[in-house]
Amino acid sequence: MASAVEVPEVGVPTAVGNGQDGEIFMAPENAVPEKQINEFMTRLKQAAGPNLESVTLYGSAVSGDYEADYSNVNLLVILKDTSLPKLLALAPAITDWTQLRHPAPLLITRAELERSADVFSIELVDMQRQHRVLVGTDVIAGLQIPMHLHRAQLEYELREKLILLRQRLVLDAGDDKRTWHLLLRSLSAFATLFRHALIVHGQPVPSTKRESIKALAAVLNFDATPFLTLLDIREHQVDAKQFRLRDIAAHYLAAVEQVTADVDRMLDSPGR
Repeated sequence: MASAVEVPEVGVPTAVGNGQDGEIFMAPENAVPEKQINEFMTRLKQAAGPNLESVTLYGSAVSGDYEADYSNVNLLVILKDTSLPKLLALAPAITDWTQLRHPAPLLITRAELERSADVFSIELVDMQRQHRVLVGTDVIAGLQIPMHLHRAQLEYELREKLILLRQRLVLDAGDDKRTWHLLLRSLSAFATLFRHALIVHGQPVPSTKRESIKALAAVLNFDATPFLTLLDIREHQVDAKQFRLRDIAAHYLAAVEQVTADVDRMLDSPGR
């Protein structure tokens, strides 16, 4: 489930590249691939048979924040039996699904899901807020999530992603294409964590990345400009070549450091 807040490895992107003048270009299509989802559901139901309890779609494909070049189609699959023979029966359908550049669905039993709520509070809070049941019953809506552990997971995720971000910025120094790709790809992970920082501050939580970033910036008084600029680039509203990459990267890193330090201080302050 931690894939929801992953800072990805950076390779040569398939949907993002450099034009002749060094600009970033992206495919314009941002529609959720409903036809692919429906076809996969048909195959999955046939392969799993009565072992399939439910399938839930969650994440940006439900929230209205989906961007084809950067967003995943996230699926939670509840199985009655996760023994190897039962899993292997799903392999052909899931392999074909991943060949369409979608991540493999999460495969778990209902009992495991309920027992995981204490360690996956970030992911499950997001699922509970916005999800769509594709097959079977809604296993998310009534899930009990222990929020007293939420803040500790948030600091862990922020610190881990901050360290990964620093590593990648150093390793990609001198390669503008890879650095642009890092910032554009990691934005979703940090937008998720910023949304959860709003939760620990007791603030209303907007549904979109853009509004969550702006709301947290107002609470903590950090510069949201690099995040909003990257969203504009991802949404084809502006051309990346008009911006100084090093300035965006510097302010992006500084903001992540500020949010991480704030969450750490909250953990150290009893009663907050």
